[in-house]
Amino acid sequence: MPLVSLDNTITLALSVRDRHASADWYAQKLGFELLYHMDDAGWSELATRTEGVTLGLGEQSEPTPGNTVPVFGVADIAGARSALEEAGVKFDGATETIEGMVSTATFYDPDGNALMLAQDLSK
Repeated sequence: MPLVSLDNTITLALSVRDRHASADWYAQKLGFELLYHMDDAGWSELATRTEGVTLGLGEQSEPTPGNTVPVFGVADIAGARSALEEAGVKFDGATETIEGMVSTATFYDPDGNALMLAQDLSK
């Protein structure tokens, strides 16, 4: 039985130089639909053509190509994090929260690949 109950969503988070230009590119080239730009947080999100899968664009001055972070949706981030930590999973810092939007926590698989949990707080 899994330690964490995931919901039916996943966000693939990419680092980009210009979220607005990248969002336009993904819309024009792949038919993704812009969901929103959150300029204060340096984050944009697009709906892909696959149900439950979104593309998140995090703005960085020097993005690392090929550094995609899968973000798994959970209903209870505190409970999910606690269960994984008790099982020896390493997390990177504290859970971060943008009030009224999302709470996220980055963790690592055994090979050091970054993964993230996210609880939607907008509902």
